[in-house]
Amino acid sequence: LTAGPPSPAVGGGEAPAGLGHNNPPPPSLAEVVETLSTIPKKDLSRHLAEWLDALDETGRWALLKLVTGNLRVGVSARLAKTAVGALGGHEADAVEEVWHGLTPPFETLFAWVEGRAERPETLNPAPFRPPMLSHPIEEEADLEKLEAEAFSAEWKWDGIRVQLVGGRDRAGVQVAKVYSRTGEDITGAFPDLAEAIGFTGTLDGELLILRERRVQSFNVLQQRLNRKAVTAKLLEEFPAHVRAYDLLTLDGDDLRAEPFATRREKLEALVTRLDHARIDISPLVPFADWEALAAARADPASVGAGEDADAIEGVMLKRRNSPYLPGRPKGPWWKWKREPHVVDAVMMYAQRGHGKRSSFYSDYTFGVWREAPEGGDELVPVGKAYHGFTDAELAKLDRYVRNNTTKRFGPVREVTHGPEAGLVLEIAFEGVQRSTRHKSGVAMRFPRVSRIRWDKPAAEADRIDVLERILARGEREIAPGATLMESGT
Repeated sequence: LTAGPPSPAVGGGEAPAGLGHNNPPPPSLAEVVETLSTIPKKDLSRHLAEWLDALDETGRWALLKLVTGNLRVGVSARLAKTAVGALGGHEADAVEEVWHGLTPPFETLFAWVEGRAERPETLNPAPFRPPMLSHPIEEEADLEKLEAEAFSAEWKWDGIRVQLVGGRDRAGVQVAKVYSRTGEDITGAFPDLAEAIGFTGTLDGELLILRERRVQSFNVLQQRLNRKAVTAKLLEEFPAHVRAYDLLTLDGDDLRAEPFATRREKLEALVTRLDHARIDISPLVPFADWEALAAARADPASVGAGEDADAIEGVMLKRRNSPYLPGRPKGPWWKWKREPHVVDAVMMYAQRGHGKRSSFYSDYTFGVWREAPEGGDELVPVGKAYHGFTDAELAKLDRYVRNNTTKRFGPVREVTHGPEAGLVLEIAFEGVQRSTRHKSGVAMRFPRVSRIRWDKPAAEADRIDVLERILARGEREIAPGATLMESGT
């Protein structure tokens, strides 16, 4: 959308009939956004009243959703780029290539896709490149469709995917950028990584915390995430590191069309040349067949992962002749994760979902048992899940919530939960971390409903001890400033 009058009205509607000849025309979306961004708060009510008078029913709904922050639509970024490209017959990949170097309202982008201007050029000497994603191996039978000899395997690390990008501006000055997987510039939060970018190119890898050359748990990595600035103490206690696994560009050459095996060779040469403590290369996992790889996946330490085994989520499969393609093409790359942790928990609260699920109670807070301070047992919340079930199962869960509501707190419903009554959900999750937000003191990572245990009594759900044991295994990291011997590992 442009910032001027040609933008469509909010909600796409016309002015309501019968409100008189002096009624103002309906506002454009660009007008609403620009006004909300610039007006003093004291003038907000007047503008809202005028807009609501000018809009029809659909427009009022869209406006109220927009100003209350509840305009959530289940559309992926990739689908949005596909739709933009379709305006002018462009592929989503072409849109993706320039998207991250532009800013809203993307006037030059729309001018290009609509044929009104040339392809926009960005002046960023160290731009983000859209990443290539993988498809999951759902079951071992999926491997039978693939030829083992055509693939290389790497460990799948439990970190955050990033790009390290180096370039030179028009004055020849070195520019270093650190980007998140979605293209967010996080350089300011990771000056220790930016300092390591002594090359011109684009390196794809996993952000980890290393102490004594050992990969720390994701819980430790979180101490460095979502920070706009970092202190010297934080940099010292939580040293950032990138384990590289691909090379997209180098010294002005775009390598993405080259086979993975070729890119890997050039990546190994670059990492060797850099010889920097902040960057190393993700090792390949040797295997002769799928059975051997399955054994390595189940026990990474048996094939050389050593003390880093606890930081491995599974294995990545990359077809050796595959180019680097943005998006999620099916066939070249696969991820085969280790089996998740599973516990039986009791549903305690439910809340309506968003988008197409806004009329269903689809977000479930669940808990496990522990000994209560006053004696006996009590349920304590340990997580929240909102996926993992089918639409048919969602309908049944929604009905259960409505029929078993005991209290209401705004949009949240408390449902029956106790030793004698309650719904048990089998929850799959990737790990456990300490949490001050939960009464239990712990929270799960990536929880989802793997099964609905309609048949299981709530009293037989798991206890907090199960999660504490998993947490204890993940807390074997080296304490800041300690040595391997001091930490007892």
